[in-house]
Amino acid sequence: MTNSSESPTVVRRWRGAIRTEDRDAYAVYLEDTGLREYRATEGNLGAWTLYRDLGDGRTEVVTVSHWVSREVIRGFAGDDIEMAVFYPEDDRYLVERDLFVAHYDLLPGG
Repeated sequence: MTNSSESPTVVRRWRGAIRTEDRDAYAVYLEDTGLREYRATEGNLGAWTLYRDLGDGRTEVVTVSHWVSREVIRGFAGDDIEMAVFYPEDDRYLVERDLFVAHYDLLPGG
């Protein structure tokens, strides 16, 4: 049971879009880059990707990661944790991207 005096953990969310035809290739690429690095960073509690076909040839991509605290996110993102992290092949896949991420407090029990 979680007690109400525990500190909240943090959920980090990023959003972008790819061409729907690239979905399978991008899923492999993302697993091999960002998701692998999220999960390898001390203090990461998990990472997932959500895909939603927009019906216009684009697929929305949302990455969600769960962290012990904002401080440990620096191990992945660097000092400015609000900036998105990109990889060399991202330009090949992404047709739109958020340059900033959102962080949410996940309260104990919730």
